[in-house]
Amino acid sequence: MEEQKIRVGITQGDINGVGYEVILKTFAEPMVCELCMPIIYGSPKVAAYHRKALDLPTNFSIVPSAAEAQPNRLSIVNCSDEEVKVEFSKPDPEAGKAALAALERALEEYKAGLIDVLVTAPINKHTIHSEEFDFPGHTEYIEQKVGEGAKALMILMKGDLRVALVTTHLPVSQISQTITQPLIEEKIAIFHRSLKVDFDISAPRIAVLALNPHAGDEGLLGSEEQEIIIPAIQAMRAKGILCYGPYAADGFMGSGNFSRFDGILAMYHDQGLAPFKALAMDEGVNFTAGLPIVRTSPAHGTAYDIAGKGVALEDSFRQAVYTAIDVFRNRCLDRSRHANPLRKQYYEKRDDSDKLKLDSTEEL
Repeated sequence: MEEQKIRVGITQGDINGVGYEVILKTFAEPMVCELCMPIIYGSPKVAAYHRKALDLPTNFSIVPSAAEAQPNRLSIVNCSDEEVKVEFSKPDPEAGKAALAALERALEEYKAGLIDVLVTAPINKHTIHSEEFDFPGHTEYIEQKVGEGAKALMILMKGDLRVALVTTHLPVSQISQTITQPLIEEKIAIFHRSLKVDFDISAPRIAVLALNPHAGDEGLLGSEEQEIIIPAIQAMRAKGILCYGPYAADGFMGSGNFSRFDGILAMYHDQGLAPFKALAMDEGVNFTAGLPIVRTSPAHGTAYDIAGKGVALEDSFRQAVYTAIDVFRNRCLDRSRHANPLRKQYYEKRDDSDKLKLDSTEEL
């Protein structure tokens, strides 16, 4: 019997950006459809407009739900009956509504068990903002809607380079007061588990970056390293997690030391993402760790400056699809490994002999 293909839900993102371009370019290659069952949540009319305007060969089928999607074909679920005008490069509240409608429908079908993973095309955080979407971005919204109480961790990755963030979409003025020892410990724990389960690394090594220049220079340039970050690292090392630091961010990335670790934990958004995007912009992937749902997205934004010109590279989006598939498979593998734990075996002292007990119902 043929193994069921992983059902990849894809949200259209901002229709005036490069979302549809990178989606359609990715699935123009038939091999990608053979790897999974892709379902776009968006608008068939908008998809057709982009296809014609950009002269792309990608074909797709219109389905009422992911339940009707067929193997080896790109399917689109219509998420709104309203007509939406495509205006390349223009921030538009109507485009924001369309992006939110697609995201909501995708999450509904995920909760119904109709898709396995979610890949989100870029949104415009300003135009999507509303009473229904009062969040800094995708990550926080998805965490609330389908997180089941779990906390999310943003990881930007390309191959073995994985950069996670303690704080994400936060003004720089609020970073220092937000970073606490419990928060760092929480992020290290989520990162460690994700590296083990999602990436199948048995003993992951995590590098923790400092907050201040020169790692605070023993308190001369800031006290957060000595009072918060180092105690957090020591506490997690006491639990058996291989985490090291804090490392001064400039020397750590510039010297290439990052290549010696399975993951890097940065204190704030630009500290981690600026060097990451300098090294891996074209094929970088944004992965949301820590949640029950597997969610990825390309590392770039709406790219209004090139929208509608047909020059957007689909590499990052394609890698986001591949990463979602790989993580889903690794999670299935991890569950199978722990599906039938061995019973405890212990010796019971009776008289002068030890007897091995194998009939206990307790499990490891």
